[in-house]
Amino acid sequence: MDKRVVLFILLSLLILLSWSAFVSKPYSIDNKEVTQQISTINSPLAPASASVQSIPMANDVPETQAPVLFNFQQKNFEVFFDESKAAIDEVVFKTYNSYKFPLKYGLLLGDKSLLFKKENVSADSVTFTYDDATKKISKQFIFSNSKYDMVLSIKIKNLTSAPLNVNLPLFLGLIDFSRKPEESQFIALTVATAEKTLHPNAHKDAVFGDLKFLGLRDRYFCAIIGPDKTSNYNGFIKKLTPQTSEIGLQSQELVLAPNQEIEHKFSIYIGPQELRLINEVKPEWASVIYYGTFDFIAQVLLQLLGFLFNLVHNWGVTIIILSILIYLVLLPLSLKQMRSMKQMQALQPHVEELKKNYKDNPQRLNKEIMALYSQHKVNPLSGCLPLLLQMPIFFALYQVLMRSVALKGSSFLWIKDLSEPDRLFLLPISLPVLGNEVNILPIIMAIGMFVQQKISTFSAGGTSASQQKIMLIVMPVVFGLIFYRMPSGLVLYWLINSILMLVYQIRLNQTK
Repeated sequence: MDKRVVLFILLSLLILLSWSAFVSKPYSIDNKEVTQQISTINSPLAPASASVQSIPMANDVPETQAPVLFNFQQKNFEVFFDESKAAIDEVVFKTYNSYKFPLKYGLLLGDKSLLFKKENVSADSVTFTYDDATKKISKQFIFSNSKYDMVLSIKIKNLTSAPLNVNLPLFLGLIDFSRKPEESQFIALTVATAEKTLHPNAHKDAVFGDLKFLGLRDRYFCAIIGPDKTSNYNGFIKKLTPQTSEIGLQSQELVLAPNQEIEHKFSIYIGPQELRLINEVKPEWASVIYYGTFDFIAQVLLQLLGFLFNLVHNWGVTIIILSILIYLVLLPLSLKQMRSMKQMQALQPHVEELKKNYKDNPQRLNKEIMALYSQHKVNPLSGCLPLLLQMPIFFALYQVLMRSVALKGSSFLWIKDLSEPDRLFLLPISLPVLGNEVNILPIIMAIGMFVQQKISTFSAGGTSASQQKIMLIVMPVVFGLIFYRMPSGLVLYWLINSILMLVYQIRLNQTK
């Protein structure tokens, strides 16, 4: 493999991993326009009073004692409610290895003086109530049981003989980037208004008028809420600390007449990020599944993976088939790359001769080398073209496989979980960089890369020979380390692609 091509791949992978490792919000849309308008919102749907600063913090709710939690069982998940807040502390998904999706105070009605009590619990609903001298509030959660959607009904009644002003935000939940630092890069928001869908930065205060729905997700699961069509709500993000933010909905202030009762309903989905499941609830909510710059490619790959899985019913086999399909699509360009590299190898003795003749004149040397390539109709950049096309596919597939809840817990051969490193076995001691895991797929991939470089490298002399020897050893090791802790599903894709390239390289070397 040409040295520049290998360096191109390495640089691309380093950019990918650095971006994922150090940017906690990978694909955020800067909210400058919305943020600048926070203090000047004055439309009927977003009154001037609905600024982030005017929204009470759910975190202000006094913790006089440890929260009293009770477990509400459903078919596929368990909801842990904080009774006094009438809010969801966390959801545990039983069919996904008891994965915990924390909200801390999900769907909290934001007033620190409201202390609810549980009133009615049935197989598919739970009701909380609060009352004082002026008002009565009822919050009823109605579950579908077999799916992951629910309806939240909030009723507020004026118990006085005078008008009552009501302006209570509804918090979707708390975003905590410090909870699992290695997972914080996957936390993302989706805000859909009447005009467009945004994926804003969760670290910045913002208000969004005319809200259609609001979504919060981590690596595998998400919470989505949408008000009924008769209600006018804004969405908001309120930064609490550098590591925490609150998100929720805020309505304009309402005035209740004496003895008047109003009811607002919200459609909610709290479940895995699976297109099929979300589409069954509301297809427009599928935009919560967003992969950033290469979202279009990622969505195509996601659909293709789902189609292939429905045929073979094994995610490992699905990834192998996908690798073969992508290889076949890019095969014409790959052939052009390999043939171009072979032509450049044939010209290498002439290049070495030019280096000797013009070693003291770099500008003349470059000019003569380009003239040599032009004379033999060789394009030194043609070897990078297939990689320029494959790297966006790789980046998109990286996001899909890293976030795919379908792969979580899926096994293949010795691999217990395709969303994690393959972990053939564990060592009794921890090694530098590698830890105590023995991941066989990256090792096989590095060996395959070494063999491919070995059989595709031309003989050279002088400094070029030294560089080739260094590249032959260093590059497979570096790639092996980069892929060592990646999801085994992603490594499997790259390994299959490398094996196919290696097989064709051997065939190409056998032709005269």
